[in-house]
Amino acid sequence: MPVDMIVCVKQVIDPETPASAFRIDAEAKQAVPPPGVPPVLNGFDENAVEAALRLKDSAGGRVTVLSVGADFTNDVMKKPLSMGADELVLLKDPAFANLDSFATAHALAAAIEKMGRYDLVLCGRQASDWDNAQVPLGLAEILGLPCMTVAQHVEVVEAGVIVHRALTDGYEVVEADLPALVTVSNELGEPRYPTLRGIMAAGRKTPEVWSVSDVGLDLALLEPRIIVDELEVPVSERVCEFIQGEDEADAGRQLALRLREEKLI
Repeated sequence: MPVDMIVCVKQVIDPETPASAFRIDAEAKQAVPPPGVPPVLNGFDENAVEAALRLKDSAGGRVTVLSVGADFTNDVMKKPLSMGADELVLLKDPAFANLDSFATAHALAAAIEKMGRYDLVLCGRQASDWDNAQVPLGLAEILGLPCMTVAQHVEVVEAGVIVHRALTDGYEVVEADLPALVTVSNELGEPRYPTLRGIMAAGRKTPEVWSVSDVGLDLALLEPRIIVDELEVPVSERVCEFIQGEDEADAGRQLALRLREEKLI
């Protein structure tokens, strides 16, 4: 059964950025993109794209990628197209800068409602910048969709969608009617690499860009509900204690006693 799918993705600061290059703007309470380090697509969102493409490969259908923000790096956002997605829609507007989870969910919901018919919405389980994992749940609530989280396997059947949810000691099988929303985890497996043919095809595609007015979104819904009081890079302090003894055996005994004092053994 062909499936019309929407995959929500986010452009983030590369989580592999060296700690020495990571900066915080204390006044604006934001992370500062490091110079010379390009942003990337959120890793879990790439897993969601892969899940959609597997469904497309097995059952047919269409994959539309959706993102919201004030500015985008074109090559980053086109990666899902080079992987095999069919269409890219960008919600791009100065009003979409630094949205919290509540506002992001409402912006995405407005765009999805504008798109019209869909069978399945897929999201990454969380974003690597804030790690809140709130947007997919809020989006499902706004759209009135059943929501299944932390998927390691997604299968569409005539009755709906079957998801294997990743657990610490195995997995849980759940099922829901379509349309539905699923958050995908890295247990799904590595996303496919873009092919040369896919990269060339993506280069010929132009993303569709929508503003706040295009999706008819009430600006009041973009007002922040989450207030950041303080943002700073955590300070890590390490203390090294040298244990000495009359000889190696005595030093080992002294070390064991010290570790027992700290209740480490």
